[in-house]
Amino acid sequence: MHPVFKEYIDSLEPSFQRLLNMKPVTVATLPKEIPQSGIYLFSENGKHLYVGRTNTIRKRLQNHCRPSSGHNSATFAFRLTREITGITQATYVTDGSRANLELDATFGPEFIKQKKRVREMHVRYVSEPEPMRQALLEMYVSVSLGTPHNNFDNH
Repeated sequence: MHPVFKEYIDSLEPSFQRLLNMKPVTVATLPKEIPQSGIYLFSENGKHLYVGRTNTIRKRLQNHCRPSSGHNSATFAFRLTREITGITQATYVTDGSRANLELDATFGPEFIKQKKRVREMHVRYVSEPEPMRQALLEMYVSVSLGTPHNNFDNH
């Protein structure tokens, strides 16, 4: 392994431990003072489900569960809705597109329900302002915890 890359990887464990040791909160109970940028982890019933990264933690967490958030903002809830409805295949035509799914009689109401569900989940976060470490930390946490709703697929 390249020594510079190894140095990056070796430096991630302390941040990972700080994340796991943080007392979880919900989006509704976020403290006044939270880091600006870093990674966040959604968990439910003790199971870690999804990790993300952002330069605006508070805003990003709120976007995941705001009733008015669409498929581009509430991505985790959208993934949960796909799983629940069985509509898991992406399509690149208007019929079945992400925007079209939001209007679907079955998918749309379930998407709203899943945004509410995400709002009630436990969330943890850890500061990481440096973009390279932030990206690596997101993957490190996802792989280490086996978060089932991260796939790092290209769009």
